[in-house]
Amino acid sequence: MPYFYKAENRGEKELVPGARTKTFWGDKILLSLVTIDANSAVPLHTHPHEQAGIVIEGEMEMGVAGEVRTLQVGDMYIIPGGVPHYAKCGDTPAVALDIFSPVREEFKY
Repeated sequence: MPYFYKAENRGEKELVPGARTKTFWGDKILLSLVTIDANSAVPLHTHPHEQAGIVIEGEMEMGVAGEVRTLQVGDMYIIPGGVPHYAKCGDTPAVALDIFSPVREEFKY
């Protein structure tokens, strides 16, 4: 297993139209570098994995369990497994680094 990676060397996986990820994983965690285009969204969904993240470019609206916030660079979130959530961008695209535990097998490619 390699110890170091370059994001620019990793191909993208489409999550939904307008949102893509580059993923990297170990035995117990998965990193997901998510890009959401302007005027695009990752619709409301749930999964059993705990998810934490930080916005690293742009801004996005995120709703978690009915609470809605506009997140900007440096803002973080922690979402327990099974909690409904979504993310969407207005005129400004965004990039976020999500961390999942346990590993989301469907995100390995």
